[in-house]
Amino acid sequence: MTVLLKRFLPNDYVNSIHNITPTMLKRHGIKGVITDLDNTLVAWDEPNATQEVVEWIETLRHHNIQVVIISNNNESRVSSFSLPLDVPFISKARKPMQHAFKKARRNMGLNRQDIAVVGDQVLTDVFGGNRAHYHTILVVPIVKTDGFFTRFNRLVERRLLKYFRRKGYLNWED
Repeated sequence: MTVLLKRFLPNDYVNSIHNITPTMLKRHGIKGVITDLDNTLVAWDEPNATQEVVEWIETLRHHNIQVVIISNNNESRVSSFSLPLDVPFISKARKPMQHAFKKARRNMGLNRQDIAVVGDQVLTDVFGGNRAHYHTILVVPIVKTDGFFTRFNRLVERRLLKYFRRKGYLNWED
């Protein structure tokens, strides 16, 4: 596989954030999680955290794993979701560009090898996390509908995932 294609391949892939446990993270030496918001934690049109998301974040905190939300969405959307959870956030992140990933790492005070990026998109979350040399975890999108720009990304993403499956690099079933 070419170096370029490797940048789109996640280290791990799970059906949901709820499959990401402190044990799994600690096995990889992870002390901090940078997570996407829309279609990763909740559906893109869901304004608030579900009780399960609240419990997942609390479980990570209980195990001394920091959480930061970075999203390409606007500040109003991301802050109204993050502030009630007392979770630091970066909005208008412009993923896969590196600025937000670096800022989140600095805010956590961790080294690259201590961080995992969790998200539902290969072209933004996985590519951005891999470029920053973080552990990347791809989750299945919560809902099948997306915003306008994400729909284009999904077309490219489907081709990449199909290639990875065909070559045996990715084995999960949708």
